[in-house]
Amino acid sequence: MITAYDFPSAKHAEYADFEIVLVGDSLGMVILGYENTQPVTMEDMLHHCKAVRRGAPTRFIVGDMPFGSYESGSEEALRNALRFIKEAGMDAVKLEGGGSRIESVRKLVDSGVPVMGHVGLTPQAVGVLGGFRAQGRTSKRARAILDDALSLQAAGAFAVVIECTPAIVAQAVTDALSIPTIGIGCGPHTDGQVLVYHDLLGIFHHPHHLEHVPKFCKQYAKLGGEIHNALIQYKQEVHSKDFPTEALCPYKMSEEEEVSFKTLLQQDKDQRERERDLAKKKMREADEYDVAKLY
Repeated sequence: MITAYDFPSAKHAEYADFEIVLVGDSLGMVILGYENTQPVTMEDMLHHCKAVRRGAPTRFIVGDMPFGSYESGSEEALRNALRFIKEAGMDAVKLEGGGSRIESVRKLVDSGVPVMGHVGLTPQAVGVLGGFRAQGRTSKRARAILDDALSLQAAGAFAVVIECTPAIVAQAVTDALSIPTIGIGCGPHTDGQVLVYHDLLGIFHHPHHLEHVPKFCKQYAKLGGEIHNALIQYKQEVHSKDFPTEALCPYKMSEEEEVSFKTLLQQDKDQRERERDLAKKKMREADEYDVAKLY
């Protein structure tokens, strides 16, 4: 499974033949620039889900239900889950946690909405957890994660994401379940894996973004550096007049039309030059007022 957030990333996921594409609420961090996923809204998710569906029309796509869209109960969860299916064309939804979420999962499944569960580190609860911290590192907490996964399976979930736990915990959950497990940052023993599109491609170059790349993520490319270098080169070539070259200007006039166009330009050349000089003068005067801060 791979995340996608827009038409281009979805198209790449489809071309690479991923079995499942997740439109994660992680878009809040990698697309919208938030520090965590909590500010992401239903409208944000639906907007991006629609784009991903257009980009990957043949893939099984899961929409991530955002923070605040299902916590108050099963009726709210169903109302918002149906929007993912009906408005955005999603095949399933994902929601985080066990415990109080189990009744909502059962309601969704009974209503015909396929649900993917999510245990371990649940990023939407980052405030309660005290940050993005690994989970299941005590025997009691590990057992609680297993129990949550079992409850999600009993409620009808078709798969469960396990995030940021010790490998032994993910293996125990995988061994205990008959539905597939999908791991992220929890070792090799799950049935499948998921990574964030931007993380595995190394798209981010700025140090601020590099700080947010998880320790467990393998970078299969370092596109951020390539993108940065390409942008710098483009800017420099524009400044130096090396771009564009004549070869990159393919649209031509016939010689006869060029002569005619130059004749037309001569007819009001003096007037256009006066108007240009007047415009430059007004701009200079405006700049002088700004520098002097007269108003």
